[in-house]
Amino acid sequence: MTTVQRRRGREVTFWAVVSTTDSRGNIVEAPDPTSKTTVRAAIIPQRSQRAEVAGQVSIDVTRVLVPADIPGVSLWSRAELDGEEWDLVTPPALHWGQRNTRHWTIDLKRRPS
Repeated sequence: MTTVQRRRGREVTFWAVVSTTDSRGNIVEAPDPTSKTTVRAAIIPQRSQRAEVAGQVSIDVTRVLVPADIPGVSLWSRAELDGEEWDLVTPPALHWGQRNTRHWTIDLKRRPS
């Protein structure tokens, strides 16, 4: 049994990471939009800042608690939450416990539109 927050939480879709070679021959990791995994997550707002002057960017950071077995998720992944794209700003942090309470916490930052 997972926690109530994760069982009844909102859906988050994570894009797995794929390694590619750029034009200079360097191996780079990038999100792969063809390999998506959707899970339920507990959402915890962290911080936000409104853009009040032209040229400023709004900042919105949210923490999600997700199952600890999502394949291909790393710092270079991308997430979709409520129809918007988010970047991972912290790598998944594993929180140990019994199998039913073990989870990752990941901080997401909304991509500018």
